[in-house]
Amino acid sequence: MTTAFVAGATGYTGREVVRQLVERGVRAVAHVRPDSPRLAEWRERFAELGAEVDATPWEEPAMRASLARWRPAQLFALLGTTRERGRRTEESGGGGGAVPDTYESVDYGLTSLLIRAASSSGVRPRFVYLSAAGVRDGATNPYLAARARAERELRESGLPFIIARPSFITGPDREERRPMERAAAAAGDALLAVAGALGASGLRARYHSTTASQLAAALVRLALDPMTEDTVVEGEGLR
Repeated sequence: MTTAFVAGATGYTGREVVRQLVERGVRAVAHVRPDSPRLAEWRERFAELGAEVDATPWEEPAMRASLARWRPAQLFALLGTTRERGRRTEESGGGGGAVPDTYESVDYGLTSLLIRAASSSGVRPRFVYLSAAGVRDGATNPYLAARARAERELRESGLPFIIARPSFITGPDREERRPMERAAAAAGDALLAVAGALGASGLRARYHSTTASQLAAALVRLALDPMTEDTVVEGEGLR
């Protein structure tokens, strides 16, 4: 049975990726940080889905050993934080754990750690990285810049990779309330619909919002396709 390791498994997209991997007959290993106050809850929730839980700390030697033990064929990096969490981190003087919640430490830092751990684990899994639309070298926006660094590091790692660049990921079933993001997605989709009607169908396909279920289905399909490797996927390729 194929094994897939999902980092960021407790997130909106991550939970759906775990569920769909199990449905596809894949042995899904959901990573949950060991200091999570909801660790017991996540163990129960993932067990109900038919997945296993790994609680390896975010330390490179430990993560390398964990990957060597699980030997995943696919490694999903679905990691990210928000500006609001970063603001709360700054106000409190820390993230309440080993890793503060900032774009630099999470979006780039944890992804980078995972790339290094996978590269030195002796397993060489296919690395599926959830990036974002608009990422490019030279970006000055902190969020896009962090992800551009992670993309560049992944390309240079020698690991087989898939980089996914979705636009807004939204839906009514999201546990974490993001009203501004949801409003922006709705407004953006409306503008893109007009652009599409005027002939800019490529722009609409690239930046239209998607749901966690749609995105997870695309990520799992791409990850399990032996013909898809070392590629960047955007727009309709993620629906």
